[in-house]
Amino acid sequence: MSDPVVFERDAATALITVNRPQALNALNAETIAALLDCCRRVRADDGVRAVIVTGAGERAFIAGADVAAMAAMTALEVRAFVQRGQALMREIEQLPVPVIAAVNGFALGGGMELALACDVVLAADTAKFGQPEINLGIIPGFGGTQRLPRRVGPTAARWLIYSGEMMSAEEARALGLVYRVVAPAELLPQAKQMAGVLASKPRVALQQAKAAINMGAEVSLESGCRYETEAFTVAFGSEDRAEGMRAFLEKRPAVFKGR
Repeated sequence: MSDPVVFERDAATALITVNRPQALNALNAETIAALLDCCRRVRADDGVRAVIVTGAGERAFIAGADVAAMAAMTALEVRAFVQRGQALMREIEQLPVPVIAAVNGFALGGGMELALACDVVLAADTAKFGQPEINLGIIPGFGGTQRLPRRVGPTAARWLIYSGEMMSAEEARALGLVYRVVAPAELLPQAKQMAGVLASKPRVALQQAKAAINMGAEVSLESGCRYETEAFTVAFGSEDRAEGMRAFLEKRPAVFKGR
C-alpha cells in the first residue's frame, strides 16, 4: 500500500502531496496524521523556507474528508476526528514558513478548508471549490465556518456554506480565495517558481510578517498594530535586515543567510 502522503524536498522547498487518488485524496485519520507529521518535519528543518501542498492525480486536490470513514463513526469518534482535522489546519496556518496550495482539481469540504489554512492558493483553471457538507446533513468541521468568512467576507461565505454550491477557480479568484489561476500543466511549475521567490526572502522577516498577518485576523486593529511593532522590531534585529539595508545603500543585490 502506498503512503497516504508523500514528502519531498527540493532545495529550500518542501513538496507535500496527498496521495490517495483512488479516493480523490479524501482526508481520513491516517492521512491527517501523515500531514501532521509532514508539518513537524518542516518545523524541524531550518533549511525549508517554503512549502507546497497538492494532490496526486488530475482530478482532485482534496475532495473533502473521507465520508465512508465518517459514516461509520460514533458521535464521540467524529468529535475526535474533527478536532484532529482542526489541529492540522492550525498547524499548517501557523508554520513559520509560507505555504502554497497548488489546487489541481476538486477542493471540497476539508480540501477547501486546507486551502484556506494556506498562505497562497494557486489553482488550475479546472479546479472546483466548495463546502458541500450541508448536503450530507453536517457543516464544515475543519475550520470552514471561521476561515471562509474571514477570507471572502460573511455574505459570500454564508451562501457557499448554506447552499453547498461549488464554484470555479475563476469565481474563487474573484472572491479573493485564489491568488492566481493557471493552466493545469503550469500549476506545479508556477507553484515551484513562487516558492522559490518566497524562499529567497529573509527568513526572519517572512516569519514575522506571517505571524503579524495571522494575529491581525484574531484581534482589533489597535492590538494588531501593537503586535506589528514588536514583529518589526524582531525583524530589525536580524542579520538579514542589516544585509538588506546595506545592500540597498550600496546598490547591489542582497545576500540573505536566513539569520
